[in-house]
Amino acid sequence: MDSGIITVLLILSVTVIMLVLDVVRIDIVAIGCMLALGWTGILIPQEMFSGFSSNAVIAMLSVMILGRGIARTGIMDGFSKFIIKKAGTRKRNLVGLLSISTGLLSGLIQNIGAAALFLPGILQVSRRTKIPASSLIMPIGFAAILGGTLTMVGSGPLILINDLLLNEGHESYNLFSVTPVGLVLLLSGVGYFLLFGSKILPKKNVGESGKTEQEKLVERLKLPENIKLLTVTRESSLIGKTTEEAGLWQTYHVNLLGMGKEDDVVYAPWRKTKFEDGQTLAILGSAEKIEQFAKDFQIEVISESPYFSDDFNPNVSGFAEIIIPPGSELCRKCLREYSLRKRYAVEPVILFNNGERVEADFSDVEIRPGDTLIVYGRWDKIKDLKESSDFVVLTEFEVPKKDKSKTWPAIGCFLFAITLAMVGFPISMAFLTGALCMILTRVLNIGEAYEAIEWKVVFLLAGLIPLGVAMQKTGAAMFLAESIMRVVIDLHPVFIVLMVGVLSTVFSLFMSNVGAIVVLAPLVMGMADIAGIDPRPLVLMAAVCAANSFILPTHQVNAFLMSSGGYRNADYIKAGSGMTILFLTITVLLFYFFMI
Repeated sequence: MDSGIITVLLILSVTVIMLVLDVVRIDIVAIGCMLALGWTGILIPQEMFSGFSSNAVIAMLSVMILGRGIARTGIMDGFSKFIIKKAGTRKRNLVGLLSISTGLLSGLIQNIGAAALFLPGILQVSRRTKIPASSLIMPIGFAAILGGTLTMVGSGPLILINDLLLNEGHESYNLFSVTPVGLVLLLSGVGYFLLFGSKILPKKNVGESGKTEQEKLVERLKLPENIKLLTVTRESSLIGKTTEEAGLWQTYHVNLLGMGKEDDVVYAPWRKTKFEDGQTLAILGSAEKIEQFAKDFQIEVISESPYFSDDFNPNVSGFAEIIIPPGSELCRKCLREYSLRKRYAVEPVILFNNGERVEADFSDVEIRPGDTLIVYGRWDKIKDLKESSDFVVLTEFEVPKKDKSKTWPAIGCFLFAITLAMVGFPISMAFLTGALCMILTRVLNIGEAYEAIEWKVVFLLAGLIPLGVAMQKTGAAMFLAESIMRVVIDLHPVFIVLMVGVLSTVFSLFMSNVGAIVVLAPLVMGMADIAGIDPRPLVLMAAVCAANSFILPTHQVNAFLMSSGGYRNADYIKAGSGMTILFLTITVLLFYFFMI
């Protein structure tokens, strides 16, 4: 055996072992692999660094930027709310509609991004309907993985194979070449859970680890979390009164979070603000107290309002725990003197004064250093509190960066990129053009575009691509192909196709799917040459089967959702075994009869 082959196989073995053991970050492993190929003289510097100029890397980072731009506008938040609203509270409807929606979306953005988008909504539905989150999360995660096979930009392996094919002089695939296979896989996966989900999915409730920081705060301090919307009718005796005169705090122990009328929405209204006919009120408190308040003042409870369509989403607003430090302007004053609502548009709910819990109306209680306030407000308003030296905000939160004014430019840039790819331009060029348009139309600035790029993934791709080059250059790929073909050469061609699917599935279970396809692509091309089969569809099938990673939570989507669903490895083995067999059977049959 040639020394070059031995060296490449040694580097390949060490790389695979490091990726499987996961003792070092995968991008560091990839960089080490790339450098090893250079220092051993297998590749010259231009070949060693060829991954950084590859179409796959450019396409991948472009998709990341486009996805961030779309998310920045809040389009997908609205989409997920719409889907959840349409699905209702029936478990089968939720699993079916959410799985299909997540899968379709995953064909255009990174599958982990699609799963992350729907996760908060799924957890909210679970808590509201008492359906265990573990019964909902895994099907959505599997659908996100399956949806990655819908287009040639849906997953890392599919983005990568066009580069690997072009390097060997083969024609590349267009954006939707894999779509028929992906659709069958997605629909089969959804049907699998609709038919067998009750038997294979765990039914346990998620424990403490599945609770959000807001839920933990509400539970620890026994905070009110019931928010109702009410409309002030023309006959209401509330008209003309202020919040103090109406006795919201003192009599009813409820808090006014906001009021809206016509084009005007006011959050945490000032105590002197008067109620008017036609106003929509957002009230926080117990259901009994709010009902009594509505009855006493002849006001109507409503289910929804355009004024507060998304204001009480946990991503937009919530409770914050605030300590008053020494030196604060609020010390030795009361909230009435300080005008907290007027300054910051947040509603004080509870005061811990000198160690005692004070509720209802504490407007005139003198604030002391070390006192704790619990307020409710929008995160952008609480951010203003955090930046003030008068307060120390203990609650962790993130202010969502949404700009709905950029919705149409973002959609236009995304559709422009898709159109360019559809008419035949290289995917990398099409999507990088769309990403640049996102910046030129100011959907994102250049800094935000760079932040959108997961550099770990970029270096993983760029570091492993030279391994495929080295396997072809030294003949290592052909050596391995010949060794495998000795086993299956005399069998029916369908067994060669099955062997490729099994190899890709096994590799993807124990290493990254990108790493799996980099190792397998040159190997599969060698097998195809020996068997006299067109290598293009075999390599495409290997890339598709790199998504067949359900038995263990090694796929990034499964790993991301594992804690939210409270899953164990045994849960993935139970549900993923059937999915793996179904995936492999469908893929082998479709490719053998229709594509090879």
